[in-house]
Amino acid sequence: MESGLEQLLADIHPAVTTEQTNRRADDALNSFEVRTAVISDWEEFTACMGNFFAHVEAKVLGLQKSLCAAPSLHWPRCIQMLHRIYGPSGDKVAFEKARTGNEGGLYNVLKALALTMGEQYAENEINARVIHYWEQLTVDEQLAAATEYLDKYGHLLPTEMTDGTAARIRVNFPKVLQMHPYLLQKIRRVGR
Repeated sequence: MESGLEQLLADIHPAVTTEQTNRRADDALNSFEVRTAVISDWEEFTACMGNFFAHVEAKVLGLQKSLCAAPSLHWPRCIQMLHRIYGPSGDKVAFEKARTGNEGGLYNVLKALALTMGEQYAENEINARVIHYWEQLTVDEQLAAATEYLDKYGHLLPTEMTDGTAARIRVNFPKVLQMHPYLLQKIRRVGR
């Protein structure tokens, strides 16, 4: 019989979370229609980005259409993502790329936004699943889950973290679970 921990790890496996979300974000990028490769008007840029943000969100979340039709309502959230990608003036940097066509222009701005949104939604899903799992356990079950994880996956973790009683792992176990899918992805990349 599969333990609750094994079920959680199956539910947050990269093939189920990050890879699927990235495919949906990629699909959103490929299915979004842009009338021009260069946008030199700020209002046109913000409308395009707001529409794209809504389009990606709908695709990534598996919705029929955007939750909100007004692109201006998505623009503030879009700015946050652009700042995450390009720094504190990310919206202006993105506009300059779209306006000039430099560094891949508008297409690369849209691509970076879709990728970042996909990563964020995958991370949110993983974190929510881990928190839900963790909060359902008693203290004894939490300790047993950490021990089970260390028995099965401890060899993948840095030795300095698993030495002795692996106290750092046990104390920060929900965070370890949240990082598990990314650990699997790194291991897979090393094997290539």
